[in-house]
Amino acid sequence: MLLNLHKNALNLTFTAKCAAYAEVAAYVLGTAGSEHDRQTPPHKKACELRLGLQRNLHATQAQLIVPAGFRLAGVAPALENSGGERVTLAGKSTALRFISRLVAPALYAALPSVRRAAVDEALDLVRVASTDVTAYSATASAASAHSTIATNKLALLARLTAATPPPANRSAVTLADLAVWDLARSITPPSQLNNSSQPNDAKVDEANAWVAAFEANVPLLRDAAALVDRTLATAYVLDEFRFDIAKELVRVIASPNHNEDVIFPLIENKYPKDGGSGEFVVAVPRLKLPGISADVIAKNLESKFTPDARFTSIKADGVFLKFVYNPAYLRDRLIPRVLSQAETYGQNSSGYGKVSLVEFSSPNIAKPFHVGHLRSTIIGNFIENTLRANGWTTVTINYLGDWGKQYGLLAVGYNKYGHAAKLEADPIRHLFEVYVAINNDASEDASIHDDARNYFARMEEGDPVSLELWQKFVDLSIVKYREIYSRVNVGFDVYSGESKYSAKLMRGVVDRLKELDLLKLDQGAQIVDLNAYKLGGAIIEKSNGGMMYLSRDVAAAIARQKEYKFDNMVYVVGAQQDFHFKQLFKILELMGLPWAEKCQHVNFGMIKSKDGNMSTRKGTVVFLEDILDAVQESMLAVMKKNEAKFAQIVNPTAVADTIGITGIMIQDMGARRNKDYEFNWDRMLAFEGDTGPYLQYAHTRLCSIERKADFEVGPHVNVSVLTEPVAAALVDCIAMYPDVVREAGVQLEPCTIVSYAFRLSHAVSNCVEALYVMNQPQEIAAARLALYKAARITLGNALRALGIVPLERM
Repeated sequence: MLLNLHKNALNLTFTAKCAAYAEVAAYVLGTAGSEHDRQTPPHKKACELRLGLQRNLHATQAQLIVPAGFRLAGVAPALENSGGERVTLAGKSTALRFISRLVAPALYAALPSVRRAAVDEALDLVRVASTDVTAYSATASAASAHSTIATNKLALLARLTAATPPPANRSAVTLADLAVWDLARSITPPSQLNNSSQPNDAKVDEANAWVAAFEANVPLLRDAAALVDRTLATAYVLDEFRFDIAKELVRVIASPNHNEDVIFPLIENKYPKDGGSGEFVVAVPRLKLPGISADVIAKNLESKFTPDARFTSIKADGVFLKFVYNPAYLRDRLIPRVLSQAETYGQNSSGYGKVSLVEFSSPNIAKPFHVGHLRSTIIGNFIENTLRANGWTTVTINYLGDWGKQYGLLAVGYNKYGHAAKLEADPIRHLFEVYVAINNDASEDASIHDDARNYFARMEEGDPVSLELWQKFVDLSIVKYREIYSRVNVGFDVYSGESKYSAKLMRGVVDRLKELDLLKLDQGAQIVDLNAYKLGGAIIEKSNGGMMYLSRDVAAAIARQKEYKFDNMVYVVGAQQDFHFKQLFKILELMGLPWAEKCQHVNFGMIKSKDGNMSTRKGTVVFLEDILDAVQESMLAVMKKNEAKFAQIVNPTAVADTIGITGIMIQDMGARRNKDYEFNWDRMLAFEGDTGPYLQYAHTRLCSIERKADFEVGPHVNVSVLTEPVAAALVDCIAMYPDVVREAGVQLEPCTIVSYAFRLSHAVSNCVEALYVMNQPQEIAAARLALYKAARITLGNALRALGIVPLERM
């Protein structure tokens, strides 16, 4: 269901400069209000239009991403993307035509040819009128180019609106009407209708009158515009600062080689060391401007800037040009947006239209889910959360170890030591006991291994009796796994396993490798020689004909690409398997599979124990469930020490469980994932210092402030009275969160979010100690409450990104 939803979702991204009013209106006119639309729940509609904002806020083209395998019943095959890759349509006319043909053919495809020709002419005129300012930069200043474009747009609008009256109703609308309406709104958005700085006020009034009449006749247009405006309101405030800087640098440099797209990536900002001193930095040498030296060029550029409401100072510092933004300007724009966006604050649409498979956890059936499995589970869950926050469609896979001779050994052991009642009550623990017992027996009686091989051979041959017992082991184990995963707030879209990739599929891999002349015999085994890549010989088939794990992974990767058409596939597996994945990815590459480069191994270090290594066969392993239970009990004991607070908690056992799990997860994810760490019980439970309980305390403290206030605050609250340095420091920190989400989406390092959460919590603590809400004048109390609510939203989002449930009381 998840993938079907993705395949039937059109992903439209746009910017303030190419606001997609016409594109969204075409979709709304084609679907909204129809009988089918009223009767069909959203998740079952023929297709869904998802709206997102491009990071390049000055881009002049909309992008419509059509996912791989896109299907829509009743649509001509030419409009379906049934190929192997997603399709990206760039440009307003292209996206508009596609959407109209897809869901509203009456807007274009159903028109007579003569009428279509007239519509085409209008669309072309609108496109030319929307030419980017960079087309003029070689012959005129940016300011004059903007003025020229605005004048051209208005002249065209006057011509088009004079020739065509607003359509009388929905059925009379064509693409040309939508394009003109879109152009008019881009020149005179509702927020600027009374702005006297608009050129040619008489023509602006005419355009506004035409738009008003059109929207009055076709009210659905207002719905479409509202969807676009809501998306535009999610613009990342610091990106707006960056683009303001880019625009000003284009103005002062006045070179055809330096447009906004070139300059924007050169603008960097680091976390400010002190509150209220946030700055952006441009390394002048990277601008590649002619001159004596970079520091002289920096001074020259500085002289051409004048501080304004956005930037308190613009100064040359050696070879750097520093822009210090106005904390009040940031505050007034940031807090309302955070309050409005709530749990979506920090998200972006950079991954729109793309599918990521994330394989993680992957325990072996009948073996304990121990603390060693924890790292893959929580890191994989974090990666999935982070990719979704960056706009990706994700599919999570738990690739269970459920096949091989060891399951023959387990079956032999169960027939000797198994108890049906124990298996039903706690399948993983009982099967583990059986596995340890039969391994002890096998160490003294080698014939047990022969029995196990024979049993597994019957499984591979499809013997129903042998498979029935194996399937029971698998099914009961998955039920227990789900219970454990729910405690750490983890879920999976797909439970798969090694058994899914049969000997026949692996034999197909071997045959294909032979066809490509990639296999060679080495001491009777079939290998892929990777010595040229310093990866040794990758064994595919043993000398006795048995298939190696590598052949199964190749078969699995090929099958997944065929099924999901993924844009990347992430394997979250310990660093001990680095070599294995290097061999796997190189084999896929040598097989000529273009998507091999989309496969990624995200590794991590080991959890060290003071008690030494844990062994499954010897039975010395500690079950994760036992650790979680012990942590829960310890947290309950701590919470009971404060009887007054404990009495206010509705479900203290669940709260203690969440705090304990938070402690475990933060200890695990606090450092870079490739590092080993020692499982430290005392630190994990501590409320002092940078620990999980401290983060939960910071969140519940903010919730408490909101509860105790006798009023609510919304996005329109006046926050201008927040002038204190500690408030500016907290605003700065809140503003950084979207950047942190982007960075985490690239680096896939949980510590990126963890470090940010602590930084934010420290800023909150400093602020709460100095700025009270209770017993303050209403204007001050409301502004401070808004700040704390924005901080609570942001901290909660950071915790959720880590897979942690934020608590409201503790």
